[in-house]
Amino acid sequence: MTIALSSFRLLLVLAALALAGAPVHAQNIVVMVNGDPITDYDIEQRSKLDQLTTQKTPSRQEVINELIDDKVKLKEGKKYGVDPGVTDINQSFEGMAQRMRITPDQLAKSLESKGVRPETLKGRMKSEMVWTSLVRGRFKEKLLVGERDVAQAVQAQTGDKLQIEGTEYKMQPIVLIVPRGSSSAFQETRMKEAEQYRSRVGSCEEANSLFRSTPNATIRESVTKTTADLPEALRKVLDDTPIGHLTAPEVTKAGIEMVVLCSRKPTMIDTPKKREVREKMYQEKYEKTQKAYLDELRKAAMIEYRNR
Repeated sequence: MTIALSSFRLLLVLAALALAGAPVHAQNIVVMVNGDPITDYDIEQRSKLDQLTTQKTPSRQEVINELIDDKVKLKEGKKYGVDPGVTDINQSFEGMAQRMRITPDQLAKSLESKGVRPETLKGRMKSEMVWTSLVRGRFKEKLLVGERDVAQAVQAQTGDKLQIEGTEYKMQPIVLIVPRGSSSAFQETRMKEAEQYRSRVGSCEEANSLFRSTPNATIRESVTKTTADLPEALRKVLDDTPIGHLTAPEVTKAGIEMVVLCSRKPTMIDTPKKREVREKMYQEKYEKTQKAYLDELRKAAMIEYRNR
Protein backbone atom coordinates (compact mmCIF):
# COMPACT_ATOMS: atom_id res chain seq x y z
CA MET A 1 0.00 0.00 0.00
CA THR A 2 2.83 2.38 0.93
CA ILE A 3 4.70 1.62 -2.34
CA ALA A 4 1.52 2.13 -4.38
CA LEU A 5 0.83 5.45 -2.66
CA SER A 6 4.41 6.64 -3.25
CA SER A 7 4.14 5.69 -6.92
CA PHE A 8 0.86 7.57 -7.17
CA ARG A 9 2.45 10.68 -5.65
CA LEU A 10 5.36 10.41 -8.07
CA LEU A 11 2.93 10.24 -10.99
CA LEU A 12 1.21 13.37 -9.70
CA VAL A 13 4.55 15.20 -9.54
CA LEU A 14 5.48 14.08 -13.05
CA ALA A 15 2.09 15.14 -14.36
CA ALA A 16 2.42 18.57 -12.73
CA LEU A 17 5.86 19.07 -14.27
CA ALA A 18 4.57 18.03 -17.67
CA LEU A 19 1.68 20.49 -17.43
CA ALA A 20 4.14 23.23 -16.48
CA GLY A 21 6.00 22.52 -19.69
CA ALA A 22 9.28 21.79 -17.91
CA PRO A 23 11.20 18.55 -18.47
CA VAL A 24 11.68 16.53 -15.30
CA HIS A 25 15.49 16.42 -15.63
CA ALA A 26 15.58 20.21 -15.97
CA GLN A 27 14.51 20.59 -12.33
CA ASN A 28 17.92 19.49 -11.00
CA ILE A 29 19.21 22.08 -8.54
CA VAL A 30 22.58 23.42 -9.63
CA VAL A 31 23.15 26.23 -7.12
CA MET A 32 21.58 27.34 -3.87
CA VAL A 33 21.80 31.10 -3.23
CA ASN A 34 20.84 32.10 0.29
CA GLY A 35 18.55 29.07 0.36
CA ASP A 36 16.97 29.87 -3.02
CA PRO A 37 17.53 27.30 -5.81
CA ILE A 38 18.78 27.80 -9.36
CA THR A 39 17.87 24.83 -11.55
CA ASP A 40 19.03 23.45 -14.88
CA TYR A 41 15.77 24.75 -16.31
CA ASP A 42 16.50 28.29 -15.04
CA ILE A 43 19.93 28.14 -16.67
CA GLU A 44 18.53 26.82 -19.94
CA GLN A 45 15.87 29.55 -20.05
CA ARG A 46 18.26 32.41 -19.26
CA SER A 47 20.75 31.09 -21.79
CA LYS A 48 18.09 31.15 -24.53
CA LEU A 49 17.02 34.65 -23.50
CA ASP A 50 20.60 35.92 -23.55
CA GLN A 51 21.16 34.41 -26.99
CA LEU A 52 17.99 36.07 -28.23
CA THR A 53 18.82 39.53 -26.86
CA THR A 54 22.58 39.67 -27.47
CA GLN A 55 22.93 37.39 -30.51
CA LYS A 56 25.79 35.73 -28.64
CA THR A 57 26.03 32.36 -26.92
CA PRO A 58 27.05 32.81 -23.27
CA SER A 59 28.95 30.13 -21.42
CA ARG A 60 27.06 28.08 -18.84
CA GLN A 61 29.05 29.70 -16.01
CA GLU A 62 28.28 33.19 -17.30
CA VAL A 63 24.57 32.38 -17.18
CA ILE A 64 24.87 30.88 -13.69
CA ASN A 65 26.65 34.04 -12.52
CA GLU A 66 23.83 36.19 -13.92
CA LEU A 67 21.23 34.14 -12.08
CA ILE A 68 23.23 34.26 -8.84
CA ASP A 69 23.45 38.04 -9.21
CA ASP A 70 19.67 38.21 -9.69
CA LYS A 71 19.02 36.23 -6.51
CA VAL A 72 21.40 38.44 -4.53
CA LYS A 73 19.88 41.65 -5.92
CA LEU A 74 16.31 40.56 -5.19
CA LYS A 75 17.18 39.62 -1.61
CA GLU A 76 18.87 42.98 -1.06
CA GLY A 77 15.83 44.69 -2.55
CA LYS A 78 13.48 43.03 -0.08
CA LYS A 79 15.79 44.11 2.75
CA TYR A 80 15.15 47.74 1.78
CA GLY A 81 11.51 47.29 0.77
CA VAL A 82 12.21 47.43 -2.97
CA ASP A 83 10.00 44.66 -4.34
CA PRO A 84 8.09 45.44 -7.58
CA GLY A 85 4.71 43.75 -7.80
CA VAL A 86 3.11 41.88 -10.68
CA THR A 87 1.50 45.08 -11.97
CA ASP A 88 4.85 46.89 -12.11
CA ILE A 89 6.50 44.01 -13.97
CA ASN A 90 3.62 43.71 -16.44
CA GLN A 91 3.78 47.45 -17.14
CA SER A 92 7.49 47.12 -17.88
CA PHE A 93 6.74 44.17 -20.18
CA GLU A 94 4.05 46.21 -21.96
CA GLY A 95 6.45 49.12 -22.28
CA MET A 96 9.00 46.91 -24.00
CA ALA A 97 6.32 45.66 -26.40
CA GLN A 98 5.30 49.25 -27.21
CA ARG A 99 8.89 50.21 -27.99
CA MET A 100 9.02 47.24 -30.35
CA ARG A 101 5.70 48.40 -31.88
CA ILE A 102 3.93 45.15 -31.04
CA THR A 103 1.36 44.07 -28.45
CA PRO A 104 2.31 42.31 -25.19
CA ASP A 105 0.65 39.14 -26.50
CA GLN A 106 2.74 39.31 -29.66
CA LEU A 107 5.89 39.74 -27.58
CA ALA A 108 4.94 36.76 -25.42
CA LYS A 109 4.27 34.58 -28.48
CA SER A 110 7.53 35.70 -30.09
CA LEU A 111 9.45 34.63 -26.98
CA GLU A 112 7.63 31.31 -26.76
CA SER A 113 8.40 30.57 -30.41
CA LYS A 114 12.10 30.78 -29.45
CA GLY A 115 11.60 28.51 -26.44
CA VAL A 116 11.64 31.32 -23.88
CA ARG A 117 8.83 31.68 -21.35
CA PRO A 118 7.64 35.30 -20.89
CA GLU A 119 8.20 34.82 -17.14
CA THR A 120 11.92 34.41 -17.84
CA LEU A 121 12.11 37.89 -19.35
CA LYS A 122 9.89 39.31 -16.60
CA GLY A 123 12.20 37.80 -14.00
CA ARG A 124 15.20 39.54 -15.51
CA MET A 125 13.21 42.78 -15.75
CA LYS A 126 12.35 42.57 -12.05
CA SER A 127 15.97 42.14 -10.95
CA GLU A 128 17.03 45.08 -13.16
CA MET A 129 14.27 47.30 -11.76
CA VAL A 130 15.20 46.40 -8.19
CA TRP A 131 18.91 46.91 -8.76
CA THR A 132 18.58 50.26 -10.51
CA SER A 133 16.33 51.53 -7.73
CA LEU A 134 18.72 50.28 -5.03
CA VAL A 135 21.89 51.72 -6.54
CA ARG A 136 20.38 55.09 -7.41
CA GLY A 137 18.61 55.32 -4.08
CA ARG A 138 21.42 54.24 -1.77
CA PHE A 139 24.25 56.01 -3.58
CA LYS A 140 22.48 59.12 -4.85
CA GLU A 141 25.07 61.55 -3.50
CA LYS A 142 28.00 59.44 -4.67
CA LEU A 143 26.62 59.35 -8.23
CA LEU A 144 26.31 63.12 -8.57
CA VAL A 145 28.34 64.61 -11.42
CA GLY A 146 29.63 68.12 -10.71
CA GLU A 147 29.07 70.86 -13.30
CA ARG A 148 32.69 71.99 -12.94
CA ASP A 149 33.94 68.47 -13.70
CA VAL A 150 31.73 68.29 -16.78
CA ALA A 151 32.84 71.70 -18.01
CA GLN A 152 36.51 70.82 -17.55
CA ALA A 153 36.05 67.53 -19.41
CA VAL A 154 34.33 69.25 -22.35
CA GLN A 155 37.00 71.94 -22.55
CA ALA A 156 39.77 69.33 -22.36
CA GLN A 157 38.21 67.22 -25.13
CA THR A 158 37.03 69.80 -27.64
CA GLY A 159 37.17 73.33 -26.29
CA ASP A 160 33.53 73.71 -27.45
CA LYS A 161 31.02 76.08 -25.89
CA LEU A 162 29.07 74.68 -22.98
CA GLN A 163 25.71 76.25 -23.81
CA ILE A 164 23.73 77.36 -26.83
CA GLU A 165 20.45 79.19 -27.41
CA GLY A 166 17.29 77.12 -27.14
CA THR A 167 13.64 77.31 -26.09
CA GLU A 168 11.90 76.54 -22.80
CA TYR A 169 8.34 75.19 -22.91
CA LYS A 170 5.95 75.16 -19.95
CA MET A 171 2.92 72.95 -20.53
CA GLN A 172 0.20 70.85 -18.91
CA PRO A 173 -0.90 67.45 -20.23
CA ILE A 174 -4.65 66.81 -20.43
CA VAL A 175 -6.36 63.42 -20.76
CA LEU A 176 -9.94 62.70 -21.74
CA ILE A 177 -10.39 59.22 -20.27
CA VAL A 178 -11.40 56.40 -22.61
CA PRO A 179 -11.90 53.13 -20.70
CA ARG A 180 -10.28 50.01 -22.10
CA GLY A 181 -12.55 48.07 -24.39
CA SER A 182 -14.55 51.15 -25.41
CA SER A 183 -16.11 51.09 -28.85
CA SER A 184 -14.67 53.05 -31.75
CA ALA A 185 -17.86 55.11 -31.75
CA PHE A 186 -17.25 56.18 -28.14
CA GLN A 187 -13.63 57.04 -28.96
CA GLU A 188 -14.78 59.10 -31.93
CA THR A 189 -17.23 60.97 -29.67
CA ARG A 190 -14.41 61.81 -27.27
CA MET A 191 -12.26 63.04 -30.15
CA LYS A 192 -15.06 65.43 -31.16
CA GLU A 193 -15.30 66.62 -27.55
CA ALA A 194 -11.54 67.26 -27.57
CA GLU A 195 -11.84 69.42 -30.67
CA GLN A 196 -14.65 71.40 -29.03
CA TYR A 197 -12.48 71.98 -25.96
CA ARG A 198 -9.67 73.23 -28.20
CA SER A 199 -11.91 75.97 -29.56
CA ARG A 200 -12.86 77.08 -26.02
CA VAL A 201 -9.45 77.20 -24.32
CA GLY A 202 -7.31 80.32 -24.69
CA SER A 203 -5.07 80.17 -21.62
CA CYS A 204 -3.69 77.80 -19.01
CA GLU A 205 -6.02 79.34 -16.42
CA GLU A 206 -9.04 78.53 -18.59
CA ALA A 207 -7.76 75.00 -19.17
CA ASN A 208 -7.34 74.41 -15.42
CA SER A 209 -10.77 75.82 -14.63
CA LEU A 210 -12.41 73.74 -17.35
CA PHE A 211 -10.73 70.37 -16.95
CA ARG A 212 -10.60 70.29 -13.16
CA SER A 213 -14.41 70.39 -13.17
CA THR A 214 -14.99 68.16 -16.22
CA PRO A 215 -16.02 64.55 -15.51
CA ASN A 216 -13.78 61.82 -16.95
CA ALA A 217 -11.02 64.31 -17.71
CA THR A 218 -7.69 65.00 -16.02
CA ILE A 219 -5.31 67.94 -16.19
CA ARG A 220 -1.88 67.16 -14.78
CA GLU A 221 0.66 69.38 -13.07
CA SER A 222 2.68 71.66 -15.33
CA VAL A 223 6.02 70.45 -16.66
CA THR A 224 8.89 72.49 -18.06
CA LYS A 225 11.07 71.14 -20.84
CA THR A 226 13.73 72.64 -23.06
CA THR A 227 14.63 72.09 -26.68
CA ALA A 228 17.19 69.48 -25.63
CA ASP A 229 14.57 67.40 -23.79
CA LEU A 230 12.08 67.03 -26.62
CA PRO A 231 12.11 65.17 -29.96
CA GLU A 232 12.06 67.36 -33.06
CA ALA A 233 8.49 66.40 -34.04
CA LEU A 234 7.10 67.49 -30.66
CA ARG A 235 9.15 70.70 -30.70
CA LYS A 236 7.59 71.59 -34.05
CA VAL A 237 4.08 70.96 -32.70
CA LEU A 238 4.75 73.20 -29.70
CA ASP A 239 6.36 75.90 -31.84
CA ASP A 240 3.26 75.92 -34.06
CA THR A 241 0.81 76.05 -31.11
CA PRO A 242 -0.29 79.51 -29.91
CA ILE A 243 0.47 80.13 -26.23
CA GLY A 244 -2.53 79.22 -24.06
CA HIS A 245 -3.98 76.85 -26.64
CA LEU A 246 -4.25 73.07 -26.89
CA THR A 247 -2.29 70.81 -29.22
CA ALA A 248 -4.20 68.46 -31.54
CA PRO A 249 -5.73 65.47 -29.70
CA GLU A 250 -4.00 62.11 -29.94
CA VAL A 251 -5.22 58.63 -29.05
CA THR A 252 -2.98 57.01 -26.42
CA LYS A 253 -3.20 54.15 -23.95
CA ALA A 254 -4.64 56.53 -21.35
CA GLY A 255 -7.31 57.98 -23.63
CA ILE A 256 -7.41 61.17 -25.73
CA GLU A 257 -4.40 63.32 -24.84
CA MET A 258 -3.62 66.97 -25.50
CA VAL A 259 -1.20 69.54 -24.09
CA VAL A 260 -1.98 73.13 -23.17
CA LEU A 261 1.06 75.33 -23.88
CA CYS A 262 1.43 77.80 -20.98
CA SER A 263 4.60 79.58 -22.10
CA ARG A 264 7.41 79.45 -24.64
CA LYS A 265 10.53 81.52 -24.19
CA PRO A 266 14.20 81.64 -25.23
CA THR A 267 16.75 80.13 -22.86
CA MET A 268 20.29 78.80 -22.77
CA ILE A 269 20.65 75.03 -22.89
CA ASP A 270 23.54 72.62 -22.60
CA THR A 271 25.22 71.68 -25.86
CA PRO A 272 24.80 68.07 -27.07
CA LYS A 273 28.51 67.53 -26.30
CA LYS A 274 28.10 68.67 -22.70
CA ARG A 275 25.09 66.39 -22.22
CA GLU A 276 27.00 63.50 -23.76
CA VAL A 277 30.00 64.05 -21.46
CA ARG A 278 27.78 64.35 -18.37
CA GLU A 279 25.95 61.11 -19.23
CA LYS A 280 29.22 59.28 -19.82
CA MET A 281 30.67 60.47 -16.51
CA TYR A 282 27.50 59.45 -14.68
CA GLN A 283 27.51 56.03 -16.34
CA GLU A 284 31.14 55.46 -15.36
CA LYS A 285 30.33 56.32 -11.74
CA TYR A 286 27.24 54.12 -11.81
CA GLU A 287 29.11 51.10 -13.21
CA LYS A 288 31.93 51.42 -10.68
CA THR A 289 29.51 51.86 -7.77
CA GLN A 290 27.14 49.04 -8.69
CA LYS A 291 30.03 46.63 -9.29
CA ALA A 292 31.52 47.30 -5.85
CA TYR A 293 28.08 46.97 -4.26
CA LEU A 294 27.37 43.65 -6.02
CA ASP A 295 30.83 42.26 -5.17
CA GLU A 296 30.17 43.06 -1.51
CA LEU A 297 26.77 41.33 -1.57
CA ARG A 298 28.11 38.24 -3.33
CA LYS A 299 30.88 37.86 -0.75
CA ALA A 300 28.29 37.92 2.03
CA ALA A 301 25.90 35.54 0.25
CA MET A 302 25.63 31.80 0.93
CA ILE A 303 26.32 30.24 -2.48
CA GLU A 304 26.39 26.46 -2.64
CA TYR A 305 27.01 24.55 -5.88
CA ARG A 306 25.25 21.18 -6.15
CA ASN A 307 25.81 19.95 -9.73
CA ARG A 308 28.01 21.64 -12.34
